[in-house]
Amino acid sequence: MASAFLRLLKQLPLAVLSLAYVPLSWAALWLADICFFFFGRRRLTPDSRPATASATVVIPNWNGRDLLEKYLPSVLDAMRGHPGNEVLVVDNGSTDGSADFLRTHFPEVNLLALPHNLGFGGGSNAGFRAAKNDIVVLLNSDMRVDAGFLQPLLDGFSDEKVFAVSCQIFFSDPVRQREETGLTQGWWARGGLRVRHYDEPQIFSPFPCFYGGGGSCAFDRRKFLSLGGFDHLLRPFYLEDTDLGYMAWKRGWKVLYQPASKVWHEHRGTIGKKFSRAYIDGVIRKNFLLFCWKNIHQPSWLAAHFLYSWAGAVLSVAAGDSLERAGFDGLARAFLQLPEALRARWRARSLAAVDDAEAFRRPMGGYFRDRFEPIDPHPERLRVLLVSPYPICPPIHGGGVFMHGAVRSLGPLVDLHVIAMVDDPREMQAHAAILDCTASLEFIVRLEGQPKGIGAITPFAIREFRGRELEWLIHRQIFNHKIHAVQLEYTQLGQYAGPYRRLVWTLFEHDVYFQSVARILKSFGLFGKLKGSVEYLRALHYELRLLPKFDEIQTCTEENTRHVLSFLPELEGRVHHHLRAGIDTSAYPYRSAPRRGRTLLFLGSFRHLPNRAALNWFLAEVMPRVLREEPDARLKVIGSDPPAVHTIPDCGGAVELIGFVDDILRPFAECDIFVCPILSGSGVRVKLLEAFASGIPCVSTRIGAEGLSAEDGQYCSLADDPAGFAARVVALLRNPEDACAMAARAREFVAARHDTAAMSRRLEAVYREILARKAQ
Repeated sequence: MASAFLRLLKQLPLAVLSLAYVPLSWAALWLADICFFFFGRRRLTPDSRPATASATVVIPNWNGRDLLEKYLPSVLDAMRGHPGNEVLVVDNGSTDGSADFLRTHFPEVNLLALPHNLGFGGGSNAGFRAAKNDIVVLLNSDMRVDAGFLQPLLDGFSDEKVFAVSCQIFFSDPVRQREETGLTQGWWARGGLRVRHYDEPQIFSPFPCFYGGGGSCAFDRRKFLSLGGFDHLLRPFYLEDTDLGYMAWKRGWKVLYQPASKVWHEHRGTIGKKFSRAYIDGVIRKNFLLFCWKNIHQPSWLAAHFLYSWAGAVLSVAAGDSLERAGFDGLARAFLQLPEALRARWRARSLAAVDDAEAFRRPMGGYFRDRFEPIDPHPERLRVLLVSPYPICPPIHGGGVFMHGAVRSLGPLVDLHVIAMVDDPREMQAHAAILDCTASLEFIVRLEGQPKGIGAITPFAIREFRGRELEWLIHRQIFNHKIHAVQLEYTQLGQYAGPYRRLVWTLFEHDVYFQSVARILKSFGLFGKLKGSVEYLRALHYELRLLPKFDEIQTCTEENTRHVLSFLPELEGRVHHHLRAGIDTSAYPYRSAPRRGRTLLFLGSFRHLPNRAALNWFLAEVMPRVLREEPDARLKVIGSDPPAVHTIPDCGGAVELIGFVDDILRPFAECDIFVCPILSGSGVRVKLLEAFASGIPCVSTRIGAEGLSAEDGQYCSLADDPAGFAARVVALLRNPEDACAMAARAREFVAARHDTAAMSRRLEAVYREILARKAQ
């Protein structure tokens, strides 16, 4: 409390003044945008590819004689491969004799001695202007380079759109965390820029990155100078390279990471030896603000930036400073540079060819492939990426059965790459069963503890599966494996789709989420209905905005399709229910003889709330009625994560709680009646498809049999009230020949309409049709 009070006293004057200078800054930037709309013009010259036979290495230096002595020899050795190569050291007014040292000991090095220190950006810009080659490699003075580091950089300039190619950065200490790798990512969140380096061992060729680090990157000299070089606005240091990379993406160019070009950063912390930590942090906070004031041109993003920045400054007074937040001192320092920021903003707008959202998308692997790479609209063999939010093996729940069947039947038709989320690393081992039908298999361990999101408009089920690591992996796989079509499983993963122009994106709605929430509301009490209604509105708002992003939406039933189209009629022709909800019927032995025993079977994963509710309803309301008519009847309960034995009624010993079994074929063969007392949810019940395929007679609620049987007795008996459900169970037990005939019709139906092999052939054809259509 005392520290917070002291911070308040210290920041109070700036906090009060911020009520004036923050709105003034926002208004000034907004007014500049209005003026640009009427009077500004874009200055976009035709792109050209640089000459790549040789390069100039530019090394800015300030009082780094000892560093030059240690690390310059490795640079000179690497540059001797071509007579046109040049090494240029820009001495930034050093006072340690660096210039004289270079003249004496490295006469082959070109020296540009500046009379004054222009800072990193100014010195680098001078070096670019003096360089004689089209490609300029900018290196820190404390970089040791691999002997073959140059050629991979030159090879990266493969077309006229490439602006920069970044090295892969290592530290000499192998146990040190690689917080700097050269593989950068940037994103927009909470009104500000966020950046990070990825340590990614699974990238082996040039890969898009957000920016090239100023101390380990090759640039197209003409493009660099056309953007104005490193901006003096961001003096004295930090974010100049990030700013330049972002401007390049907005200009329509590319920034690449080249893992084959290796350098070692040997002596980090030069700035920290010359400036205090507080001063450095203040500069960083100021420059993150100025980055936005210069580069963020979408009005809604800019508004969010100022609101979050001011709120973050208030929070910093209470909780302390953080580089994640703007402080009042950072806002004040940025305000003092507002005239410069306005000029920089005008210039940035004049050089932009795409908007901010597109500029943030393009450095991501999937979007980069979609925007820049050649994509054959009629490939001999499709490459498909399937992403699941749950384990696929073993298929212990309905969705798992659908996904497992799709993987096994789609794998022979396409090059199938799979990403699956697991709750525990040990769950990965079971997926060895699908290695023979997948081209690659990757896992993400799902983390618990997502934010509660009180007041958020995004449904909890969506927030639960939101993660930057999964997003990164999806984009990496699309890029590395040159994917044509992405198949997302469940509504929860729909958030990873976006405005793709040529790649195919499809979503399997295992159930229509807002429809399922609406149905389950009926089983809640008053408080539950209020809470559930909020989730329903969230789901409705979210899903209706999500689904139009997809080229194809797969549902389980015709009812699901009609329900979606009743809200989104414009999706007619893009929503289908005959492509995914199937099983491999040949894997289920069919028992054709009448079943004359008295054993009922309930099957379902108890992670799924509707299965818990169904079992409770059946045991409380239906089973006692069955036992009054058939005292010898027994119920077997099978499923993963079962409830504790003492929490359910045993109906006088008539209920056997078995839990998870490895093989469900045996209980399907041994039991006599399958019961599906589902009361809520949407989609096809896999358990019914499996029961139909096995030839076991079934009794279900109408919701449980949705999409499979609408007529009582056609493929299964139907009832929604306890008495009716019990009566149909008893009738099938007493009339095994009639039950067997109904089961035979059900087997014929599922083999004809819901066989996975036939569905996967249709699905592959749909992928091809969409890919060809989008290419036009």
